[in-house]
Amino acid sequence: MKLTKLTALAATTALCAPMAFAEMADEMTIVSWGGAYSNSQLKAYHEPYAEKTGVKIINDESSAEAVAKLRAMNEAGNVTWDVVDVVAADAMRLCDEGLAMEIDADEQLAAAPDGTPASEDFGELLVSDCFIPQIVYSTTFGYRTDMVGDTPPDDICDVFDLEAYPGKRALEKRPINNMEWALLCDGVAKDEVYDVLETEEGQEQALAKLDTIKDSVIWWSAGADTPQLLADGEVVMGSTYNGRLFSVIEEQKQPVAMMWDAQVFDLDGWIIPAGLSDERKARALDYIMFATDTQRLADQAKYISYGPARASSAPLVGKHAELGIDMAPHMPTDPANAKNTFLYNYEFWADYRDDIDAKFQAWLAK
Repeated sequence: MKLTKLTALAATTALCAPMAFAEMADEMTIVSWGGAYSNSQLKAYHEPYAEKTGVKIINDESSAEAVAKLRAMNEAGNVTWDVVDVVAADAMRLCDEGLAMEIDADEQLAAAPDGTPASEDFGELLVSDCFIPQIVYSTTFGYRTDMVGDTPPDDICDVFDLEAYPGKRALEKRPINNMEWALLCDGVAKDEVYDVLETEEGQEQALAKLDTIKDSVIWWSAGADTPQLLADGEVVMGSTYNGRLFSVIEEQKQPVAMMWDAQVFDLDGWIIPAGLSDERKARALDYIMFATDTQRLADQAKYISYGPARASSAPLVGKHAELGIDMAPHMPTDPANAKNTFLYNYEFWADYRDDIDAKFQAWLAK
């Protein structure tokens, strides 16, 4: 009888072992955006996780091309990325196309310290079944304080005022945000922008407004471009992510200031590509469980001024790890900064991105 029980126990353990102790890859490639943002992830997530597990992390800075590259990898049957940092709209597209795996938030993400399920802790920021939110950030403008005269720009439409603020501007080489700002500054009400933009006439209206400054624009593709252009004095103002501007202002002490008007709120987070081997999937899920817990998301805010996506992380946001300054006033969500925000429409860009992007790139090439 004892032997029978032991045999049964051994059989049960053998059946459970692969589930409970899944083999994990000892190397993983994590894709992100580079610069100050990737450095914040390195300090808050990658280094502590590598120290805890011994895994080798390879950093790739291809997030700006994530959708196109994952489509190509899937077509070739060779997915080489394990965890990818993307904006919410891109996560929606990848999920819809079957290129990202679905995540059960309450099963595969850590609960809050008080036991609140992850689905409640992230709340409305879980905008896709495949998306694990990480930060709330904004795209906004920085300007050279020594190049704007006695009246610093404080209105988004100052970007289009070449008479009051002569000089080059830096704008991202894609339609997102630029089209919205153009319509706002061409008289379209904030709550009507996306209704207008979904029409051919509205798209032409936005491009016509951008035409008025096109000759004065330097187009950027990487988040580090505008901070460098501002630091070098090559542009009088330029758009980029608020965390990049924080870095150039507070860490580099450049003569640059923020213009928060009509900052565009957005979400950024992780997806795990579909089609990974069991070992790579297990490693990716283990990393995600660690990197998106309450403490880790709060830790990232020690290095960059992005708001953590978990409600339970917000009270833990303190001072910058190296500068010793309070980080809360530098967050896009701070009341003083959020007086006139523009809410990005994830669903709109998930649906219209490819078509409008083709039109925008054709306009750029004229």
